Amino acid sequence: MELDSNAHSVFLLNYHLVLVVEYRKQVFDYDISNRAKEIFEYIALNYNITLEEWNHDKDHVHILFKAHPNTEISKFINAYKSASSRLLKKEFPQIRRKLWKEYFWSQSFCLLTTGSAPIQVIKKYIENQGQKDRNMRQNRKKMKQN
Repeated sequence: MELDSNAHSVFLLNYHLVLVVEYRKQVFDYDISNRAKEIFEYIALNYNITLEEWNHDKDHVHILFKAHPNTEISKFINAYKSASSRLLKKEFPQIRRKLWKEYFWSQSFCLLTTGSAPIQVIKKYIENQGQKDRNMRQNRKKMKQN
């Protein structure tokens, strides 16, 4: 296990964050998810947060990240949700047609400490998000080709 450190402490603070689109509207695709991830990484720099793993399903994202003890995680999450909502709706106008009012993210979120679960198990779980839909699309594509 590799620990992080700063001038005064040694720590290992891993978090699993789940953000859901308001009313679970299905807006995420590969491009939108990648842009949301870029915004996350950009804002994370100001909060001593490091992205470890990212994946999406149609209506939510799973994020595994590391933080420092002095990180104000709730402020970071609110800053991220606000900036990403504004930018994603601006850059992907098709999102607005699927949303009700101006809200992108649900007001609530799920934030879990990874605790004693092996980090590789959590990474694998996040990697497999949306896998069922990807497999179905691949199978349909193969059937059309035949």
